[in-house]
Order: sequence, then C-alpha cells, then structure tokens
Amino acid sequence: MQIEFNILIMKKLIPFIVLFLVMVSSSAYAQLTTSFYINESNSKYAIGYEFNEKLWADFRLFSGTSINNLTPEVVLNYNFLRRENYYTYAGGGIVVNNINGFVFPIGIGIKPLVNLKNLSLNIELSPLYETRFDDIFIMGFVGVRYVIDKKNN
Repeated sequence: MQIEFNILIMKKLIPFIVLFLVMVSSSAYAQLTTSFYINESNSKYAIGYEFNEKLWADFRLFSGTSINNLTPEVVLNYNFLRRENYYTYAGGGIVVNNINGFVFPIGIGIKPLVNLKNLSLNIELSPLYETRFDDIFIMGFVGVRYVIDKKNN
C-alpha cells in the first residue's frame, strides 16, 4: 500500500519537475543555486533556481536514508526583503516518501562575507503538515547556500 502511494505521489511530482526544468531553460535571469541544510536529526542537499530577484525554487533531497526512503522536497520561495547583506523569504512545497506532506519554509539568508556575496548562511523554520499522521511538525534547519551567478561564468 505504501509503495503504491509513493509511486502515485512520484507520478504527480514528475510534471512539476518538468515544468521546473522548462522554466530554468527559458529564463534570461538564469541563476542556479546549491545548498546544504542540517538540523539535529536530518540533513538535505538542494539544487535550486532563481527565476528573478524575488522568486526561487529548490529541489531538496533528504540525506541519510536508504534508497527506498529517498525523500525529495520541492519548494517555491518568495523573497520578501532583499538587502546587500541579507534576505528574508517564505514559501511552500511538497515532500514525499519517508515524510509525506506539505512544507512551508520561512527563513533568512545572511551574507557574512563581503568578498563572497553569492554565499549565504540560511536559518530556516519549516512547519510541515504530515498527511499520514494528520499532524503538524516544526522543523528548523541551518544551512549554507551558494548562488552560481550566470554573469560570472
């Protein structure tokens, strides 16, 4: 039953991934990102894309799981405030497999190094509505995010 549910969720996730790839290939802004987030019990790797200065998406993959429990998370974030040394954001997304539900990340990215303006330390609060347990979990993550600036390539 669980495997059938996971296959169904993955089939629904594939159109979002295709749409994400189409949007990535067609935008002039074109800035890719890479991130790593960690808390006391989980870690996740992310590859993202900034559509413009306000809107960005991440494809995150929880690490430390077996191949059967590989848990992807897709989020779309909006930058509410963007300054030279920091930015704040909030968004929404879906997570499937080992965890199944909807996630609503809220965070701040702090750019501590003047010489590395594309590097940020992110602090993120991620409330998660877990559909199997019909419950809300609050997760917090600290991470590092790097924007691969197309202009500098």
